[in-house]
Amino acid sequence: MWNIPNILTFVRIILIPVFVVIFYLPVPWARLVCALIFTLAALTDWLDGYLARRWEQTSPLGAFLDPVADKLMVAIALVLLVQAEASVLLALPAAVIIGREITVSALREWMAEIGARAKVAVSMTGKVKTALQMTSIVMLILGGPLLGVPIEWLALVLLYLAALLTLWSMILYLRAAWPSLRGSSG
Repeated sequence: MWNIPNILTFVRIILIPVFVVIFYLPVPWARLVCALIFTLAALTDWLDGYLARRWEQTSPLGAFLDPVADKLMVAIALVLLVQAEASVLLALPAAVIIGREITVSALREWMAEIGARAKVAVSMTGKVKTALQMTSIVMLILGGPLLGVPIEWLALVLLYLAALLTLWSMILYLRAAWPSLRGSSG
């Protein structure tokens, strides 16, 4: 249970309340530190999976906690950003991303229950979506210009691209699961 990949996942989960507290600190460096924490979480998300496969240290606990840690960090970051910068331009893709994560997680759980989990495995579209999503969220956390370059609109464009890929990947998962879903309804 206490291998390096699982420890990295636990660290990601522990960073969530730290991220929230720092986000609300009334200090000028709070957003920068939050962006660094979120970046660290994103990198450890990739690293723990890589190490688990490479070192053959995959475990049921890691398989369960890894996606939970990722989805919690993303959802909490998006909720905090929407609360801080209340705007339909930000709320819409955030709602799409969070809604998709809930839908696909429930779908994967149900498919695993009926022994068809492989039909809704992570795809390359999901990996690209995650990269766009993580990049845009880091940029949104930073908020202002980065090295003198305004990044707010680029961050929103990347978030919308991530939301579109989110919807597309959800459609692909639902399409793959559709025969099982249709069969279960009688």
